[in-house]
Amino acid sequence: MLARDLAEPYPSVTTDDDAVRALQLLAENELPALLVVDPDGLPWAIVPGSQLVRQLVPAYVQEDPLLAAVVTDRNVGEMKEELAGRSVAEWLPRRRFTPPFVGPDASATTVAALMARTHTPLVAVIERDGDHVRLLGAVTAARLIGQLIGD
Repeated sequence: MLARDLAEPYPSVTTDDDAVRALQLLAENELPALLVVDPDGLPWAIVPGSQLVRQLVPAYVQEDPLLAAVVTDRNVGEMKEELAGRSVAEWLPRRRFTPPFVGPDASATTVAALMARTHTPLVAVIERDGDHVRLLGAVTAARLIGQLIGD
């Protein structure tokens, strides 16, 4: 099976979109990761949800479990306020890797190898027409595993 057959529509945001809205999109759609595209439509980042949670929780709370026990909902609201007005590009982790993407004719095995190598729960599928890039969708780990084990 080819990537075009495995790809499913997958919500994405652009680098210029609002960071709070991006998180709401992730939560509302119960997505495993945030797919970010640049203004030209080329995948810019794929950030697993766990890394986005990490961006929400201050480092001092992550490092001390006792502090995490005393953080209140009010503190979480303050974290959201800190995001207000920031773009996705401004908010995402600075250590960013080129997101995995393939063309529509990539095999399922190629997609699987790329997903395993990059440790991401999805691979974007794009189609190029000259300088124009079109996002066809994404192959999720769940969809890929279902195909590989014959579900």
